[in-house]
Amino acid sequence: MSMPDNDPTVAAAPVAAPGGDAHGAEAHDHEGGGLFGERTELVFALSSGAALGVGWLLESRAPGFVSLSLYVLAYGLGGYFAAREALGNLARRQFKIDTLMLAAAAGAAFLGAWAEGALLLFLFSLGHALEHYAMGRARREIEALSKLAPERATIRRGEATEDVAVEALQVGDIMVVRPNERLPADGLVIVGESSVNQAPITGESVPADKRPAPGGAESALDFAKAPTEHRVFAGTINGAGALDVRVARPAGESTLARIVRMVADAEAQRSPTQRFTDHFEKYFVPAVLVLVAVLCFAWLVIDETFAKSFYRAMAVLVAASPCALAISVPSAVLSGVARAARGGVLVKGGGPLEALGTVTSIAFDKTGTLTEGKPRLTDVIAAPGVSESDLLAVAVAIEKSSDHPLAGAVVRDGLERLGATPLPETEAVESITGKGVQGRIGGMSVQIGKPTLFTESPTPPPEAVKAAANQLEADGRTVMMVRRGGQYLGVLGLMDTERAAAREVLNRLAALGIVRMIMLTGDNQRVADAIATKVGLTEARGGLMPEDKVAFIKALSAQGGVAMVGDGVNDAPALANASVGIAMGAAGSDVALETADVALMADDLNHLPFAVGLSRRASGIIKQNLWVSLGVVAFLIPATIFGLKIGAAIIFHEGSTLVVVVNALRLLGYKEAVAS
Repeated sequence: MSMPDNDPTVAAAPVAAPGGDAHGAEAHDHEGGGLFGERTELVFALSSGAALGVGWLLESRAPGFVSLSLYVLAYGLGGYFAAREALGNLARRQFKIDTLMLAAAAGAAFLGAWAEGALLLFLFSLGHALEHYAMGRARREIEALSKLAPERATIRRGEATEDVAVEALQVGDIMVVRPNERLPADGLVIVGESSVNQAPITGESVPADKRPAPGGAESALDFAKAPTEHRVFAGTINGAGALDVRVARPAGESTLARIVRMVADAEAQRSPTQRFTDHFEKYFVPAVLVLVAVLCFAWLVIDETFAKSFYRAMAVLVAASPCALAISVPSAVLSGVARAARGGVLVKGGGPLEALGTVTSIAFDKTGTLTEGKPRLTDVIAAPGVSESDLLAVAVAIEKSSDHPLAGAVVRDGLERLGATPLPETEAVESITGKGVQGRIGGMSVQIGKPTLFTESPTPPPEAVKAAANQLEADGRTVMMVRRGGQYLGVLGLMDTERAAAREVLNRLAALGIVRMIMLTGDNQRVADAIATKVGLTEARGGLMPEDKVAFIKALSAQGGVAMVGDGVNDAPALANASVGIAMGAAGSDVALETADVALMADDLNHLPFAVGLSRRASGIIKQNLWVSLGVVAFLIPATIFGLKIGAAIIFHEGSTLVVVVNALRLLGYKEAVAS
């Protein structure tokens, strides 16, 4: 019922009220600390209605002062919280809807229409109470996230254990997590195996198997880059096995804590529709006040009493107060963001929520998004006169210093093939952006990369090497050439398998109205086409450098809304330039959480249709609420000018407010239609 507000006192409010409305932090005090706890406002409203009803029944059966006393009591009970909020707003030099309602009720009392004034305050306070209750449901979805992590943790000190507060945990501490306990902090498993229910963080429906990281307690794995089978998150639920977990982050910086903060902040981010309603109200409210002032003096122009003109003005004041408009979009945004968080999707505010609901094109990075991101070395073809072991030893030695997924595959599978063959010493290893890697072995320069890296070389590859590369590309392999000094050692072929869910996910997106699904990759066009055909993409663009991806996204954005899906690290520039940037597998990834507009916490493509479908539903509900709230105001203003009574105006006015709130809360129960 109150207009949104960005007052600092609201911004500092706890998670229970992240959005911040005109009620502010003070207004919510009564929800938990009044005479009847969080039901205090509702009790006051119902008591106001009871006093009004009894007063109306006794109006013709008892002395006049009895009914008047009951009407005054109804005024006090119904106007108490509205008066508190109005006074708070006025102290901050803000003239808001609560003040307009009190002015209308005071005007009715001035005219002697105590019953109608009491009816206004009763319904207004009842609307307030029900709105706070309904909005509280959405906020409790967010607040519940902050309560997932336990308050205490058991840590191992040598052979003994100690119970400590979660806030006292330090990076490097060893937590003991017993079966069926919640994880106190983010960390790496170093002892034990178990299945962990990660649904509170990632939305995954099936528990994830966890096992110790290589090296156990001495593991040098970085938490953000560690495989998912070694990482655990605060707030998740351990299964049947006991685990020892090395703390990777303080409690206040855990993935759960950051999600809570980001979701709580998200509702304050203004969507395009919210900005429109703010702009509309900025001019509409003063215009209404001018209209009401003019109507107060209508008796000077037309043949009627001052009392009738003043009554009409008060009716217009009630009718034109944009309560439903003020709450319609924030309630939908808050409900949508809360539902997304419960499903393992972090949406950073109303802007991305609305934008994702309107896009018709989605661009995908290939590696780790449409594919598993776990390529394997499938082909090793040495040049004439070069041994396979020499080719592999050079490639593995250089690639050991790279963190690219293809480099990891070369090292892992190459070492398996080499067995006990020693690797040469390397130096000055560095990446060649978008093309490969280079370094030195025994004083000779070594380059490993795409065939395009060598196209402008003064010593082009021999025909045998080019033919082998062309054949591997035709077979859908990602090809890497290896050159040492002026000698080409041969080519490596790698293949990344598409995600099992990719085709079904793309079909679900098409059913949701996504008409263009484009893959962007640095691989050659033939590899791109092969994967696109397998998964059912509409387009594939291969051979792209990072700057080419950005240029392509910019061109798509100029034609209309486009979402970009990537891992949030290598694709950060493209994500930033899309209408909506969507990061895959963002749990535990600092870069993904910070750069993306929408983060799919699990490394699961199945969450993408859920996110798009929820955003589509939210966009639809926002539009419905906008039409209802504006439509009721557009109907009531002329209706009250031409004689509609205050009582009827109140019912329409308060009814529309409750309609938009209840409509918005439908998002909390959103379930994606299961594909057949």
